[in-house]
Amino acid sequence: MKRIALGISYRGAAYCGWQRQPNQKSVQDSVEKALSRFADVAVTVTCAGRTDTGVHAINQVVHVDPAVEREESSWVRGTNRYLPADVAIQWCQPVDDRFHARFSAIGRRYTYLLLESPVRPAVEAGMAGWTFRALNGDAMRLAAQVLLGEHDFSAFRSSQCQAASPIKQLRSIEISRRGAYWRIDFDASAFLHHMVRNILGCLIAVGTGKCPVSWLSEVLASRNRALAAPTFSPDGLYFVGPYYDSSYAIPMRPPASDWLP
Repeated sequence: MKRIALGISYRGAAYCGWQRQPNQKSVQDSVEKALSRFADVAVTVTCAGRTDTGVHAINQVVHVDPAVEREESSWVRGTNRYLPADVAIQWCQPVDDRFHARFSAIGRRYTYLLLESPVRPAVEAGMAGWTFRALNGDAMRLAAQVLLGEHDFSAFRSSQCQAASPIKQLRSIEISRRGAYWRIDFDASAFLHHMVRNILGCLIAVGTGKCPVSWLSEVLASRNRALAAPTFSPDGLYFVGPYYDSSYAIPMRPPASDWLP
């Protein structure tokens, strides 16, 4: 049977993360159970990147080697019948056996949505992070520049990280504001466990004036996690998705992409 790639969006608040874990509710469990019910055979998936508890996804990509054949639209609509309301298949794309959701990716993107307000989020609780202190966007952008390029990101790495190497290439950090909301976009070859949230905590420390712009360069050079800011909340973090060589024709902007401001 032909390999297929699927794009999945989900709200992560109710899950222990993407990866299946004993006695916990994971996105992977929900997706595999729904696919198996639709296909009427056991289905397992391989994902582009695991997300943590509370982290959302706009375009998580998985590949599947199904034992049955179905129309592309059927994999989407048929599977969504069995998924909870906070998880949805967005698209289906046939791919050849060379495609691997994780190893074929040439980069990955995350976005963090942050509310700057004296009052905590309510309607957007769980969907946006929060700071009650005013942020200096120019200071944050200047500090972020030192992180661009290929570096040892050990200072921003969780002690539970299983990556073989702490050396990653951070291609861009874009910081913008719309009303009370800040949007911080990250693009890298790959990310370490908690890397985005640890960097974000440091950028906010600079933005609030707690630390000078030069401090972030010192943290990076130290390779010492203890010198960086605490890991920031997962509430506003979105795995925007991986990207691939154009020959695979993997959709980059499903409808869910337009939700972020």
